[in-house]
Amino acid sequence: MELPPVDVVLIHWNQPERLLAAAHQYGRQGLPVRLTVVDNASEPAAVERLRRDLPRVEGAFDRPPLLLEQDANLGWGPGANVGLRRWLADRDGSEWCGVAPHDALAADGTLARIVEEGRRRPGAGLISADVGDGAATVIDPYFGTVLRPATVVEGWEPMHYPHGTLLLARRACLDEIGIFDERYFAYCEEADLGERARRSGWEVGIVRGADVRNPYIANSHALVDYLEERNTLLLVRDNFGRWAATVRLGLGLWMVARGARDPAKRRDIFDARARLRAAADHLRGRYGPPPNDLR
Repeated sequence: MELPPVDVVLIHWNQPERLLAAAHQYGRQGLPVRLTVVDNASEPAAVERLRRDLPRVEGAFDRPPLLLEQDANLGWGPGANVGLRRWLADRDGSEWCGVAPHDALAADGTLARIVEEGRRRPGAGLISADVGDGAATVIDPYFGTVLRPATVVEGWEPMHYPHGTLLLARRACLDEIGIFDERYFAYCEEADLGERARRSGWEVGIVRGADVRNPYIANSHALVDYLEERNTLLLVRDNFGRWAATVRLGLGLWMVARGARDPAKRRDIFDARARLRAAADHLRGRYGPPPNDLR
């Protein structure tokens, strides 16, 4: 059975080569793709490269790729929302829209496998591609986003939230629950979206074997640590209450003290000062874009 078109929104910032490589892969998905690139105020040379070369990307595209240029770096979630709003406003548009960063490389046929799974599961609202880590996502009331071992090798597995590396959202789901909460800027917004979807009765899961890879970490450790810590506190407070957020705040401060005392117990990404700033900004209610000196 021929599969219908699917929209894909890629969020780009200053990496045109990686974006073009990713765009090429979205032309090899086993179904027609309507590609939209949201550029978050990249350097002029990067934008010019996209203006010139994005229309030349070949593949099974339902229409020429669309470039939406922004005047500021909106972040990942707010940037995705630019494309999602445009997609949702087209009431004759596709049923599914994918969202991914500019450097996520989807394997051939990944989108087709996800859309086919969505056809079999009319209650599925958010479906993730497989990042290959052998883990399933969980939202813990105190720790926030955590991982558990996968229980499925191939096909559908329920999860609490989709991977932001590549997720597909059903139109009816976003019509009901809304799009990304823009207070997050980047990190944890997909967890918040997944929690809202599940609480509204939608299924959230992953299709094992529908592969995607993101081989790059472009941000500094301080920025990643700041956003993950601050946004985890926001996620826990909004979904589980102030008491849970207070417990998580205490756990976070304890982890900073432990990591400062014993470097062997630190995570791969650890910046004590960034984590303390994140905790302080959470207590102040300061969300959205991170401090300029961390970018």
